[in-house]
Amino acid sequence: MTESSSARKARPAGRSWRRLAAYAAAAAAVAAVAAGGYASVSFARQIDERLHGERERTLPRVFARPVVLRRGQAAGQQELVALLNDLGYTERPQADAPGEFALERTAVTIRPRAGDLGGAAVRIRFTRAIQSIDIEGRGPRDSVELDPPLLTALMASGGRQKRRTVPLSTIPAYMQRAVLAIEDQGFYAHPGINPLRMLAAAVTNIFGDKGHLVGYSTITQQLARMFFLADEFNAELQAGERSYGRKVREALMSLVLERRATKDEILELYLNDVYLGQRGSFAIHGVAEAARLFFGKDVSNLSLAEAALVAGVIQSPGLHSPFTHPERAVERRNVVLRAMADEEYLTPDVAERASREPLRVVALAVDNEAPYFVDLVSAQVAEAFPGVTAQPGQVDVFTTLDLTMQRAAIAAVRAGLANVDRLLARRKRAQPAQAALIAVDPRSGDILAMIGGRSYHQSQYNRAIAARRQPGSVFKPFVYLAAFELAAEEGRTDLTPASLTVDEPATFTFDDRVWEPRNYDEYDGEITWRRALAMSRNLGTVHVGETVGFDRIAALWRRVGVGTPPKAFPAITLGVFELTPLDVAQAYTLFVNGGRVRPPRAIRQIAAPDGTLRPKASPPRVAAREETTYLVTSMMRSVIDEGTAASARSAGFVLDAAGKTGTTNDLRDAWFVGFTPELLTVVWVGYDDNQPLSLTGTQAALPIWTEFMKSALAGRPSVPFTVPDGVTVADIDRDTGTLALPTCPRVYTESFLAGTEPTEYCELHRW
Repeated sequence: MTESSSARKARPAGRSWRRLAAYAAAAAAVAAVAAGGYASVSFARQIDERLHGERERTLPRVFARPVVLRRGQAAGQQELVALLNDLGYTERPQADAPGEFALERTAVTIRPRAGDLGGAAVRIRFTRAIQSIDIEGRGPRDSVELDPPLLTALMASGGRQKRRTVPLSTIPAYMQRAVLAIEDQGFYAHPGINPLRMLAAAVTNIFGDKGHLVGYSTITQQLARMFFLADEFNAELQAGERSYGRKVREALMSLVLERRATKDEILELYLNDVYLGQRGSFAIHGVAEAARLFFGKDVSNLSLAEAALVAGVIQSPGLHSPFTHPERAVERRNVVLRAMADEEYLTPDVAERASREPLRVVALAVDNEAPYFVDLVSAQVAEAFPGVTAQPGQVDVFTTLDLTMQRAAIAAVRAGLANVDRLLARRKRAQPAQAALIAVDPRSGDILAMIGGRSYHQSQYNRAIAARRQPGSVFKPFVYLAAFELAAEEGRTDLTPASLTVDEPATFTFDDRVWEPRNYDEYDGEITWRRALAMSRNLGTVHVGETVGFDRIAALWRRVGVGTPPKAFPAITLGVFELTPLDVAQAYTLFVNGGRVRPPRAIRQIAAPDGTLRPKASPPRVAAREETTYLVTSMMRSVIDEGTAASARSAGFVLDAAGKTGTTNDLRDAWFVGFTPELLTVVWVGYDDNQPLSLTGTQAALPIWTEFMKSALAGRPSVPFTVPDGVTVADIDRDTGTLALPTCPRVYTESFLAGTEPTEYCELHRW
């Protein structure tokens, strides 16, 4: 009786426990469903917002000036193909539609997208340069203008990323299939996750002996991780650990993502955003940008092997980088090709042939996109138009850069620094020198090319605009300009290019300071001003400055309005103060513009949703007279024709030009600035720490200038400098600076301000 009573009492307690357990399980299930539902709704909202923003998002783009091809231009077929890849043109057996080109043995046929050609075929024939340009139905032309090439996209967040967003339809099918074969064979079949592969990974994580979690991620999961869980994932990477919680959220988000976007939309977003390694200071995102930076090609022109290599990099961008680990990159490429054959995307024979293709990556492709210049443009856009790159809608920044000249600058600086390295090695100098080059159209101030250093990968410091160094002898023309300005103001006839100066050692005292300048090599005694400038004689120039007055030279420079105004000390005559290469270029524009200084510009206009934006134009500053600046320009022609830069002529530069070498104290800095009426280029070579370079401007900077100018102006006719009214000429004896006789052995034609010509004839060679 007691046991039965006890049993009866126990049974309700058991039922109660089971009931409570059932309730708890039901509550947990409801909570899980609710949590899952809430997460699903939350993820759906987050995904919709991001997808909508991504579909609407257009990164601000930076373009160079339109590509212009000219008859006689030093460009071969390979260079033209590189330009067409920059423009995103697709190579076809026959060019039938705008944006396509076709190759022949010695010709290229292009169907331009832009300009006044209306899709007409342009046939360009080559020898060593562009031999002819023929327009379908219109006949031959001297030049043709194509599209403006895309330099890069600006990240509104300020991140250093390189990406090109392209529609899926422009990505070749074999590029898409390569990624699918190696990353997610079942992409078009699964719902966002692959349960079997996830289960296998979970078993490995539970029972395996790995110190970290392993897993398999579909393309959808990878996209969810890149787009929505990037911060969480990066934090795990930095901590060196992975969490199940994040993997669960990633899987759930992938399921939701598959319901909010089509498979093609997911694949397009993935191919445009996938991380593909670092190049210098930039993160590479998207297969289109990788195609550009790995191979110098538009993604539409990749070969099968190149597409497979890009796909193979995705798994481990650092390990499989074609730049740092080419052997591993090729091995991984071949794995991708075999996977494509296994998936029957191609035959084994095709895969085998592609696996034998040698790897040919483009060296320094990032540099080909003018990164120093892009940094300058980005800063100027942010300063002049705050927030414009962050607004919705397409924003396009059209710049002044000439991509053909930029590439010529890259090649010239690279070759010039290799030569400098050899010269320094002979002097037991192991430290590599730096260089900067800036080329401008002096008539407009447009910056056409810019090199800010030896390697943007190693240093983003832009020496072209930020390195303040002593200009040295490149300042000397302004000493003579101040003299001619004084002659014009006071009607003096003793201040002309044919006047004599004394090039001998001397001591100068100023404010109780003693200064003893020296020439680099020899002294010429009494010589004409033209000869003193052509041979860059220090003492001859200092004596001219003493005659003019150092205060007048400083006043002239204040009118130029470049850099920090120097003090009126004797050393001003030799450029003993600081300027950047951009400062020097700006100052020298006055010699082409009749005494007016043209401020440089990098941005032509910005096409924004609200309209076209243009930077505020800076009017040219009047610093000197047209006639006086021409006299100095005429004198600087002798620098190239017979003076310290005469090696430019022997190296094959034949166009009419003027310029000035520059070497500073203790051979610390090497300069050359030279110009034609169409192009002005400044080159600086030296060390960042201001240690002596031990090379002159003639040795280090002039060869870079020469090679650049030869390439940049190849095929263009020689354009003479315009002689202004108020300038006359006379035949002068070079030794005495007086009017020449038939018996004078060295006669040249000199320019003068009208009324200041010599009136005496040469007595030295009279008999």
